[in-house]
Amino acid sequence: MQRLHNMLTFKQFLKEESAPKKNLHLEHIEDEIFNFGTYGAREAINFLQSLRDMLSGESASRVKVTVKFDGAPALFVGTDPSDGKFFVGTKGVFNKDAKLVKSMDDIEKLGYKGGLANKLKIAFEELQTLGIDGVLQGDMMFTKEDLSSVKVDGKQYTIFQPNTIVYAVPTGSALDDKIKTAQIGIVFHTTYTGDSLESMGATFGADVSNLKKTPRVWYSDVNYEDYSGSVSMTKSETNEITKALSEAGKSFRKVVSGDLDAFLKHQNSLPSSVIGASIKTYNNSKIRVGEKVINTRSHARAYPDYIEKYYETKILPKVKSDAGKDKKNKEKEDFVKKVKGWMSVVEASLELHNHLVDAKMMIINKLDKGFKKFPNTFVRTDSGYKVVNDEGYVAIDTIKGDAVKLVDRLEFSYNNFNGIKNWVK
Repeated sequence: MQRLHNMLTFKQFLKEESAPKKNLHLEHIEDEIFNFGTYGAREAINFLQSLRDMLSGESASRVKVTVKFDGAPALFVGTDPSDGKFFVGTKGVFNKDAKLVKSMDDIEKLGYKGGLANKLKIAFEELQTLGIDGVLQGDMMFTKEDLSSVKVDGKQYTIFQPNTIVYAVPTGSALDDKIKTAQIGIVFHTTYTGDSLESMGATFGADVSNLKKTPRVWYSDVNYEDYSGSVSMTKSETNEITKALSEAGKSFRKVVSGDLDAFLKHQNSLPSSVIGASIKTYNNSKIRVGEKVINTRSHARAYPDYIEKYYETKILPKVKSDAGKDKKNKEKEDFVKKVKGWMSVVEASLELHNHLVDAKMMIINKLDKGFKKFPNTFVRTDSGYKVVNDEGYVAIDTIKGDAVKLVDRLEFSYNNFNGIKNWVK
């Protein structure tokens, strides 16, 4: 359900549903209750039920799963319908004043500098040889200069780290040979169609079978390869996830839709300076320290304290005048009072949120047993390399075209908040 963050009126909702979709940002499945209220919660439960059915082999599910790679930067590549010219670009390609690289000179003209400029030069030179029909979106995994060799636990690997995750390929393997020969590596995950860049709509998934092959470009789709064998759920596993979804359903029935709408309307009206005090950021504060929420009631009742602390440490110290401080204190008191008035719906929503996380993790743990395009993944720590799973997965509704991400936030998001990034090298 890739949609806007703010609550929508019915007319706005209908307008958005009919508008071309762009795959610019995906939401965590459990957060949909805070993005779209009871509608989002219901759709999240439906997604998880479909995934359960798919993995248990009981349904020709309308849900498709792809792998989410931790690549960077995001690249848009293809042909501009307005002039038939090949281009590469980043997320600005759909802006009114689109930043499209159609020549080497454009990179400097558009203000790109440093490492990003170098990557765009390589992307422009190499990706135009693939014969891309239309427009594809992908994540850059490496350029030749990103590759290095390390030994981990006595084994030699070729590694690259586009963002948080270190991808490792055993030295001397067939995949290693292909990657070392390539000038660039990219995974394609979204297809765009339309008569103009501005009007193009996104379809999750990319068919790379017709792209031209060249040893200078390593490319792949993001399709999940294996839906049988080791990733087929046993009866016991199916029962466990069904139980978690049943608990989610019970929590869902406790949520008073009108109260939740009022709470979310207030959350979405927060000024940008106070976004850090939102319920989603509050939840992220637990992930940052690797803490799983066990008691959702206690977690909910601590939210007003979090708001007060945020104002005391982040907002008020920046205000110089007494009048300004009085205004911000009044704002804080009003915020806290309103949240306390909505406490029952906050508690019910966080309880549902937790059950969705439980069901999601059962599915992720099963999917993690399947085939991996890159057989070894690590994060860098102060003491060396630590084994981790892929970033996660994307669940796609093949009928509606909606998508959400399935990520183990206590692993990947924690590492993303706290791990050593590639730019620290």
